[in-house]
Amino acid sequence: MEETIECRVLIKVGDNISTDIIMPAGNRVLPFRSNIPAISAFLFDVVDERFAARAKEWGGGIVVAGENYGQGSSREHAAIAPRYLGVRVKLAKSFARIHRANLFNFGIVPLEFANPADYESLAQGDAVRFPGMRSAILSGKSEIVVEAGGRTIVARLAASERDRKALAAGGLLNLAKKGS
Repeated sequence: MEETIECRVLIKVGDNISTDIIMPAGNRVLPFRSNIPAISAFLFDVVDERFAARAKEWGGGIVVAGENYGQGSSREHAAIAPRYLGVRVKLAKSFARIHRANLFNFGIVPLEFANPADYESLAQGDAVRFPGMRSAILSGKSEIVVEAGGRTIVARLAASERDRKALAAGGLLNLAKKGS
């Protein structure tokens, strides 16, 4: 993870977005289940069929969401596939517990709005900057600065030391390779 992350909002979704909406299942996707590049093409296609193409075109970005993001199943592919497409951060009002754990495992930073009303200030395509992200994560800070549209938003990161090391390394697999 670089010190400062600069990217764009790839998609803004509402409340109770399930892992079935993030990474659909079923007979369209099932034949590709072990092919991460192939299944990534299906991300969010239920609500935005251009998501995967936009993520590739923009070189990744962030997802902005409402309450209870990632609810439903414990589908790991709902974290693996976004990471493959370069999703670095998910900024939500709140996360479902298992999906939040999967995000840490695959190196996606799960941030929550300190003030849920700030959700309204972000839109798809907005440029977003996270100055000092790596240092904040490794030093144990719970408040993360988010710069967007000429204003500063505060986000919160609730993470164990293990989760923080995994994020800084880009996920648990990278952390294991480094022997930490």
